Amino acid sequence: MKIDLNILPVFIAVAEEHNFRAAADRLGITRSAVSQMIRKLEDQLGIALFNRTTRSVKLTENGEHLFSLMRPQIENMYASLENVASYKTPRGLVKIAVSSIAEPFLSGQLITTFSQEYPEIELDITVTDDEFDIVRAGFDAGVRLGNNIEQDMIALPISGLQRDMAVASPNYIAKYGKPNHPKDLIHHRCIGWRPKFNNSPYYWEFSNNGKDFDVSVEPQITTNDFRLMLRVALAVGGNRRNLPSLY
Repeated sequence: MKIDLNILPVFIAVAEEHNFRAAADRLGITRSAVSQMIRKLEDQLGIALFNRTTRSVKLTENGEHLFSLMRPQIENMYASLENVASYKTPRGLVKIAVSSIAEPFLSGQLITTFSQEYPEIELDITVTDDEFDIVRAGFDAGVRLGNNIEQDMIALPISGLQRDMAVASPNYIAKYGKPNHPKDLIHHRCIGWRPKFNNSPYYWEFSNNGKDFDVSVEPQITTNDFRLMLRVALAVGGNRRNLPSLY
C-alpha cells in the first residue's frame, strides 16, 4: 500500500481540531485542500476516518485507532527535529591531514585557540606529506602546499606567500664557506627532502632575472621531515630550503 505521507500532518491537525477550517488555518492551507487530502487518505486506506456533519467533524472508530498509533510517532519526530535544532554549538569529530611544513598550524597556538573556542569539537590530526585524496581517505580538511591542491577543492590560505631560498647556519658558512652561485651547491653538504621513502629527493629550484632553473644537489642527508631538516641544518649538518605558502 502506497500512502502519501504528506497527508499525515493534515490528518493529525483535523483529529486534534475537530474542524476542517481550524485545521486549515493551523496548517496555513485552504479548507478545500484539507478536505481533499483527508478524502484521498481515506481512499488510499479504504476506510472512513471521520464522520462529517454540517457542524462538526468526529473521528470514526478506525480513525481513533489510527490517531492513537500515529500521534506518539509524530510527537517523537518533532521532538527529534527540535533536539537537533538545539545544537547551536558545533560538535563532533574533525579529522585533518596536515603537511609537516605547516608551521602556522602545527605551532600549536591555532589549534589551542580553536579548541578553546569550540570545546565540543574533537580534533584528530595526522601529520603526513603523502599526496592523496583526503576526502576519500576519510578526512574532513587538510593543510597543504598551495601547488598540491586539486582544482575542485575549496581552499583558503592560512599563510602568506613564501619565498623559496637555500639557507645555512652561520657555523656552516664559517666551516665550509659560502657558495657564490646556486650551482655551487653540488659541492656542499646539502639536506634533501622527499615526500615518500621510495621517491627521489626534490630538485632545488631557483630563479635569476626571471629565468627559472634547478640544481640537482646530491644530499648527504635526506628525509621527509622538514623539522628534522631544520634541526640538522642548525647543527651544521647542511643547507635547508623554505617552502611556498600553505593552504
